[in-house]
Amino acid sequence: MKNSQKQNQMANAIRFLSIDAVERANSGHPGLPMGTADIATVLYTRFISHDPQKPDWPNRDRFVLSAGHGSMLLYSLLYLTGYEDITLDQIKNFRQLGARTAGHPEYGHAVGIETTTGPLGQGLANAVGMAIGERLMNNRFGDLINHYTYVLVGDGCLMEGISQEAISIAGHLKLNRLIVFWDDNNISIDGKIGLADSTDQCARFSACGWNTIEVDGHDQEAISKVIEQAHHSDRPTLIACKTTIGFGAPHKAGTNKTHGAPLGAEEVAAAREVLQWSAPPFVVPAEILDNWRLSGLNAAKKRVEWDRKFNALDVDRRAEFERLMRADLPGTFDAAVDKYKKKLAADQPRVATRKASEMALEIINQIVPETIGGSADLTGSNNTKTSQMASITPQDFSGRYIHYGIREHAMAAIMNGLALYGGIIPYSGTFLCFSDYARPAMRLSSLMGIRVIYVMTHDSIGLGEDGPTHQPVEHLASLRSIPNHLVFRPADATETAECWQLALKSRKTPSTLALTRQDLLSVRKEYESANLCALGAYELETASDEAMVTIFASGSEVGIAVAARKVLEGKGIATRVISVPCFELFEEQPESYRKALIGSASVKIAVEAGVFQGWDRFIGTDGMFIGMHDFGASGPIEAVYPHFGITPEAIVNAAEARLTITWTH
Repeated sequence: MKNSQKQNQMANAIRFLSIDAVERANSGHPGLPMGTADIATVLYTRFISHDPQKPDWPNRDRFVLSAGHGSMLLYSLLYLTGYEDITLDQIKNFRQLGARTAGHPEYGHAVGIETTTGPLGQGLANAVGMAIGERLMNNRFGDLINHYTYVLVGDGCLMEGISQEAISIAGHLKLNRLIVFWDDNNISIDGKIGLADSTDQCARFSACGWNTIEVDGHDQEAISKVIEQAHHSDRPTLIACKTTIGFGAPHKAGTNKTHGAPLGAEEVAAAREVLQWSAPPFVVPAEILDNWRLSGLNAAKKRVEWDRKFNALDVDRRAEFERLMRADLPGTFDAAVDKYKKKLAADQPRVATRKASEMALEIINQIVPETIGGSADLTGSNNTKTSQMASITPQDFSGRYIHYGIREHAMAAIMNGLALYGGIIPYSGTFLCFSDYARPAMRLSSLMGIRVIYVMTHDSIGLGEDGPTHQPVEHLASLRSIPNHLVFRPADATETAECWQLALKSRKTPSTLALTRQDLLSVRKEYESANLCALGAYELETASDEAMVTIFASGSEVGIAVAARKVLEGKGIATRVISVPCFELFEEQPESYRKALIGSASVKIAVEAGVFQGWDRFIGTDGMFIGMHDFGASGPIEAVYPHFGITPEAIVNAAEARLTITWTH
């Protein structure tokens, strides 16, 4: 032991709160908190700028526990430094239903938890987003925003593929206020890391443009010195901390036995003796707790200084900063969208919805300066870069557009970090089929309830020649299955503008916009002040008489449904068309509206160039589905749609065949 008695006991407070909580829950991961307690003690008592009494202070340092299974490390730190949400009772109820101290840190459960972590590597990528957010806000507001982002990762985080995507873009952007502590304990669940990996992590980070430092993770003075070094780096820094998992457990330390299970009463008693900790379970001696609480009070002094600096700003600048932090849209936003919709009604443009999205963004990005766009190396295909958006570079963060490179997974997780940071609304694009690469982070956007917007173009077999590898078939259904996630599939330029309006106003729910490559006719012929897409589904074309056929469709297939209706009406078959831009918003409507919209037509048909899942809510078990039942095919769009039977003629034939059966019966 190279530390003073006081230093050891400060760290031991973390160790034994963690040990006792896991023991009482009979579940959890004591090894990481025990092994990293010295790192956390140095960070929180000497470096972190935060205020437990004002935890949402915008210029606080961020701490992300990417290795979220070690959640008791974070809960212990929050309790010890005086965060009101994490009480001793909360720690005693670790992993119990309804407690803020969930098995993995959950954003929104308690202040001080910056992001939801547990899926390994996600927190590291979130932190990259927070570090980018710091640079963006620093560029906009000067040294009013000027802080560090700290991350604690384990071997598992660094083995996950997302880590490579995240560290490479962080190195490229020279995010020098990003500092990563690697808990280098050489143990994972299966045993020694050498069973599965032999990567030289320092060399790997160095190759990605990082500063790397190695340190004894149990020597608090040495840890302090290397953090100081990291503060003077012109690049992001990896601090490789050599630690012992389960430090202090005499028979289990250094083994996988401490990773994910309670130590057991016998080993806990032995650890108390080894670490000279005589306090009973869940008791932190008063002197040690006072020292921890004092560190929280001392850290808060920087917040008081910041308040003075903030109050010295001119009134307009303060008001704009506060608006951004409240996540309010500018007051002129809705009026601007409404004016744009009037123009669309007059122009009736024939454009792909990816182009319609760009047109809408040209208006939005002018009015909403907090939007930060991007693309996974598909800028010209996703149409996500508008005239207001200069590219962000390592030398210049005055722009508003991030070139994420071919890094869909990290892109989504970085956007989560940007949204969590505050004052920023991130959106970015890729092809809809590549939502598979981004989906774990998209799921976390939904779980956390944050405003992140995913622009997914090339949304169907309509992309044609690129073939089935690039033609999404099951992806809409897959994304619609995620709770708290809005999936928009607009049918024309007007619906696209409305969907963007809804996505931007959705503070607690992320959105995906599924957009076409192919041009589409305008289906909304008249100006309507109300946002009809907000209903999730609405009657676009009314039947000439009591409806015999109702056709439900989304996106590019709405135009096909409209064409089929014209033929059916010409044959004396009363037909209505329902546009369905968003399943999730439709489910939020009153039951009376939903029943009335679905109606009682004897023939109900759903049309979408995707799989059937989800459409039964509209057509029931006896309705007809015209769409995809297999993967796509390579060929021109003019050939692919007829090949799969997604045409007006197919709809007409299906309706007539069903009506014939009905009349016969």
